[in-house]
Amino acid sequence: MTKLEIHEIGRVPSQDPGWDRLAAAQGEFSAKGTYLNTASLGLPPSRSLRALQEALEQWRCGTASPPDYDVHLESARASYAGLVGLQASSVAVGSQVSVFAGLVAASLPDGCEVLTVQGEFSSIVFPFLAQANRGVTVRQLDLSDLATAVSARTALVTVSAVQSADGQLADLDSLTQACAAYDTPILLDTTQAVGWLPIDAGRFAYTICGGYKWLLAPRGTCFFTVQPELADRLTPHTAGWYAGANPWASIYSPVLSLAADASRFDVSPAWHSWVGQAPSLGLLADIGPAVLHAHAVGLANRFRGHVGLPEGDSAIVSMAAGAEATEQLQRAEVIGSTRAGRLRLAFHLNNTAADADRAAEALSGRYFPDSN
Repeated sequence: MTKLEIHEIGRVPSQDPGWDRLAAAQGEFSAKGTYLNTASLGLPPSRSLRALQEALEQWRCGTASPPDYDVHLESARASYAGLVGLQASSVAVGSQVSVFAGLVAASLPDGCEVLTVQGEFSSIVFPFLAQANRGVTVRQLDLSDLATAVSARTALVTVSAVQSADGQLADLDSLTQACAAYDTPILLDTTQAVGWLPIDAGRFAYTICGGYKWLLAPRGTCFFTVQPELADRLTPHTAGWYAGANPWASIYSPVLSLAADASRFDVSPAWHSWVGQAPSLGLLADIGPAVLHAHAVGLANRFRGHVGLPEGDSAIVSMAAGAEATEQLQRAEVIGSTRAGRLRLAFHLNNTAADADRAAEALSGRYFPDSN
């Protein structure tokens, strides 16, 4: 697929410099076979591997200094903030989605109602189910029914922007409109979204994003955003030394001296994960959300067209496939995953038109000439 063809699908100007940056960035990936499993685990670009290898060597030699890791973390925080349309002061960092979901869950009043989606990823559901002893009830609905179910009883909606199991996109416009009518906050999990789907995090009370999938990081990075006017509703139960206004000066502080912005919710970082995260986020930010979106969805739709599926709006393709199809992909060295009993393939920055064609050829036995 040519740059112009993808432009026509994604409606991104073909002269956008992000296209040239994307083409150059593809040279930083070296997967064996056809890797279409970013929805499970993103691949590292070479710049991230180099940074991580250098940091590991410094650790081995005893020349690493803990405060030096702050540079990588703050670079990642700033790049992520730019991707989701916020200032860095509205972004907290940690390691796991469920930790931040737990903060939100603990802030809810006794006996309230929470809405979510049937089959939703458990890390943004379990923390709310765990509040049952306080009378918190969690209603699980079909994704298409979520917005219409919001009522005056609803204390919170917790949902993924993109469903992990099958790549379905939530109707965020309808959901935000329905929630605005009752002043109901939304917790949006963007783990399967940011990195290919443009997200305006400022529209939502809270967002959470794990970094090891579409943000191409080692496992152990996570981002949490909170609207400034809502931050005081959350008790920083996980506050440690890194949540301080000046972390290195308050390591032994006998008084609570938390940061004034969202970093009061920071969790002590897994340092080497952030060394790998920062360059990956810089790469994604340089390309830009619009180009990343047009590229990923364009490739997914190229594959859909080859195998007779209707065009879609997601970078994740979910399709019924039996054991024979799975074996065909394995023989062709096409790497995907199975979720909810269906084949799941994910198209991202590292992929090309040849990858979409290869996967389709493996499933159908037909040859689709590469038009790159």
